[in-house]
Amino acid sequence: MKNYLHTPIYKKSEEIFETLKAITDLFPEDDPMLSDLKGQLLGDAMLIQAKLAGAFGVKLYDLKMENATLIRKAARDLMVSYHTLKMLGFEDLEYYQLIRKQIEEFRLLFIEWVAGFNSKHFITDNWGLFNPPGIAPDYEQRSDELNFLDEDDESDIQ
Repeated sequence: MKNYLHTPIYKKSEEIFETLKAITDLFPEDDPMLSDLKGQLLGDAMLIQAKLAGAFGVKLYDLKMENATLIRKAARDLMVSYHTLKMLGFEDLEYYQLIRKQIEEFRLLFIEWVAGFNSKHFITDNWGLFNPPGIAPDYEQRSDELNFLDEDDESDIQ
């Protein structure tokens, strides 16, 4: 299961975290707004890694998509935090452009990763949010559609 640690998308998430840690270490310790923001930024970076691990650990399409959604939100929050840092007068703002570049690289890996989700491995999401394309919230699955649960398919780790 630890194969995901060697995937390009996970390695990029580690790179983002390490760069973000170095940048947030430049925040003045006596600035409560930047201290709070540091926690949020590092929390978003850690959430990306946790949700990647979660998505790699499950086969179900809806659970993978749920994790992917949270990853996307955290990455977008990191991307737009540049503006908050600017508003708060962070003196080394130019370094944050590194994070934005890494997030863009991550986004491209993310698109490829999500495209590899097996949409046949699903249990109907009756909320309708994370069903594979063409599956309605009231879709009634047949028992033969659930036989993937016994498969040991390593293709989920890319």
